[in-house]
Amino acid sequence: MCGIIGVIGQTDVSSVIYDGLKRLEYRGYDSAGIATINDNKIDRCRSQGKLVNLEAELKRTPLKGNIGIGHTRWATHGAPTQQNAHPHKADSVMVVHNGIIENYLELKNTLKSEGYVFSTETDTEVIAHLFSYHLAQADNIKIAARKTFAMLEGAYAVALLIENEDRMMIAARKGSPLVIGHGDNEMFVGSDAFSLAPMTNRITYLEDGDWAILTDNSLSIFDAEGKSVERPIQVKDASASIVDKGRHRHFMAKEIFEQPEVISHTFAHYVNANESTVKIPEIDFDTSNINRIVLIACGSAYYAAMTGRYWIESLAGISTDIDIASEFRYRDVPLDENTLAVFVSQSGETADTLAALKACKARNVKTLAIVNAPDSSMQREADITLPTFAGPEIGVASTKAFICQLAVLFCFALALGKSRIGSERENELVKELLTLPRLMGEALKLEANLEQIAARLSKKENAIFIGRGLMNPLALEGALKLKEISYIHAEGFAAGELKHGSIALIEDDMPVITIAPKDAMYPKTISNMQEVIA
Repeated sequence: MCGIIGVIGQTDVSSVIYDGLKRLEYRGYDSAGIATINDNKIDRCRSQGKLVNLEAELKRTPLKGNIGIGHTRWATHGAPTQQNAHPHKADSVMVVHNGIIENYLELKNTLKSEGYVFSTETDTEVIAHLFSYHLAQADNIKIAARKTFAMLEGAYAVALLIENEDRMMIAARKGSPLVIGHGDNEMFVGSDAFSLAPMTNRITYLEDGDWAILTDNSLSIFDAEGKSVERPIQVKDASASIVDKGRHRHFMAKEIFEQPEVISHTFAHYVNANESTVKIPEIDFDTSNINRIVLIACGSAYYAAMTGRYWIESLAGISTDIDIASEFRYRDVPLDENTLAVFVSQSGETADTLAALKACKARNVKTLAIVNAPDSSMQREADITLPTFAGPEIGVASTKAFICQLAVLFCFALALGKSRIGSERENELVKELLTLPRLMGEALKLEANLEQIAARLSKKENAIFIGRGLMNPLALEGALKLKEISYIHAEGFAAGELKHGSIALIEDDMPVITIAPKDAMYPKTISNMQEVIA
């Protein structure tokens, strides 16, 4: 995901924007940039790579101005170069954009025929030229905004500046999150409330299709038809501890060590410790009619869902499918009134998962979202939401949010299976659940040992993770983590599938990480380890 920050302030804003971009690093990026207006002139600074590179550029060429926009980019259209980094300029218009404009080539060709010249490979530059075109035609900012956003197909969040409007910013969202922050004679735009936390805790969430005109002391919001609409201001917790790494080297380490605490928060909501039972107050309908569940997610959340399938089937006896969200909409999936569609997402804004949720709602399927971020699009769209209570996750790779997704999925499965397994078995499982925070704390004491193993692994070019049963999705997740964090090529396999071709990949010096708890699958997993050794 990319990240957007916009600020209309009373003093120079470039440093505030830069700090906001730092809080968006957890989304991942390959380039970054900032633009400001000073004396009715737009200046910008862009860099490839990490934000420290942008910081160096800003030291060489400081940006002045009380209004500005910033962006961190993951390349989708065009290589990750300084030239393709946001913000993008066309005439007097400067734009930052998250998402993908699906009809950008069609729009680009139309604009070229009108004499517009493009200097980048990105779809974002189309937005700048298109707005410039409509502004020239109508000489009216509101009309130009309405016509521009009406022509864009796909998912986007946009923040836009106009060179001779040094107290005005335009923001829009469709299928990609964007929030407005309210200050004292200041206004802010951000990809999420967390990015604005140190500046304000007064947040307006734009609805899908909304666009807005901001000044330092006013906000006008319009829907996709151009009609004026009201969106409430919500007061959000902006605790400074969220953005503090504490004693840890980076946010991911901090979040790993927060896992025993946050999973306790999850259990506090879903478990009655005194009675050793699960409770899910959010589910307000009769679940006995559910005869099929479809779990839909992306990335780490997909592997959490894959694990959840085992629990739902074994505890509740309900037939359960899992789908990668990006593929779900392109299959003709049989769904009926007795199907429950469950969507798992840390942010609640994952574009493919959100699109799949909307597709299910369009077919009148009951929807349930398991999300970490409050007030997210999925929470607003789904019939039922089960929060995970992991707290904001800043690290690029999911850790504590993944653990809490697993916790919620287990409690959900147990709640569905109450009548099937009986109260005695429920009590036993809940008591075991409540030992997890302590056991996780014990596991974290192995940090020094794990650092030694990691040092050896860091010198390898490839790795394989294997596991059986419940450990299969964890093997897949382990391989994903290694790829995400170290850029070491890694693959995860069901251990029993090694002999069906994958074992040919194994070389003498290749590490094979086996997840083998002493469960019913342990003897077979050990047998698979012997195959690897042989």
